[in-house]
Amino acid sequence: MGVVVPLDEERGRAHNAVAQLQALVAKDMDDVNEFIRERMASDVPMIPELASHLINSGGKRLRPMLTIAAARICGYSGRDHIKLAASVEFLHTATLLHDDVVDESDLRRGKKTARMLWGNQASVLVGDFLLGRAFRLMVETKSLRALEIIANAASVIAEGEVMQLAAAKDTSTTEDAYMRVIQAKTAALFAAAAEVGAVISERNAIEAAALESYGRNLGIAFQLVDDALDYGGRAASLGKNTGDDFREGKITLPVVLAFRRGDATERAFWQRTLQDGDQQDGDLEHATVLMTRHQTIEDTIARARHYGAIAKDALAIFPESAYRTALIDLVDFCISRTY
Repeated sequence: MGVVVPLDEERGRAHNAVAQLQALVAKDMDDVNEFIRERMASDVPMIPELASHLINSGGKRLRPMLTIAAARICGYSGRDHIKLAASVEFLHTATLLHDDVVDESDLRRGKKTARMLWGNQASVLVGDFLLGRAFRLMVETKSLRALEIIANAASVIAEGEVMQLAAAKDTSTTEDAYMRVIQAKTAALFAAAAEVGAVISERNAIEAAALESYGRNLGIAFQLVDDALDYGGRAASLGKNTGDDFREGKITLPVVLAFRRGDATERAFWQRTLQDGDQQDGDLEHATVLMTRHQTIEDTIARARHYGAIAKDALAIFPESAYRTALIDLVDFCISRTY
């Protein structure tokens, strides 16, 4: 039994929002993609083969598009934003390769994960290669501040993954602890991707802080929706198996809320299935029933809308433009998406 999160009308508006942003940054993103293809090249055939499998697997490139749009909203007219956007995508791809190994994931964006095709060792090592490429691109921009921002994000993301690993299967996890994890493992890269757009434009600290806030709150909203969709989405749309978080024992906000709001019998169910890893046929469906009973999916989406509103307000200091409109509408895409 699933919970349908977004309405069809919302999905239509969301699709139009991301299409609008894609159209605005299309020329720059063509250059970003060319940079990515060039910098994936290696004399070791497995490296470009494995990296291409994930990079070309249908992702919307939201993070590098943020860098491009943030630079443009600040009036940037140079070329270094292309290198920074490519470095952001390399960093993101590296984290996905590592995550799939840690999570033992079999599917990503509707395709077998790299680890299923090439093995865990190759996935980790190619992820390291992409991290190296990302930092090399950042150095080429000669912007020490941009390098500092993205390097710090890489460190924070790793901390977030370790925090998530430490909290795995722990049903006593609080909402505050959960929020610290997603602010680190997801929101940090969104924030960095947006902030470096202002930094490379040499704009003032107020605009840089506004874009950092926009990216960070957009990232939080994005992850909240992602966690809700694991129980209420559709596998074909999500590009992964619904219920993967449940099967892997991940403690996400829908689980945190259901555990807190449930009675002793319900808490015992969560402890058996997630904490003890004793899962039986029908347990995923029962988990969804409990979430429906306590409205945890709806409340997770409501929290996403809250952070989305903060993201939109952060852009209010910028004058009206097609880029500002597209970035504001992108928030609706992230909240209303089904993929």
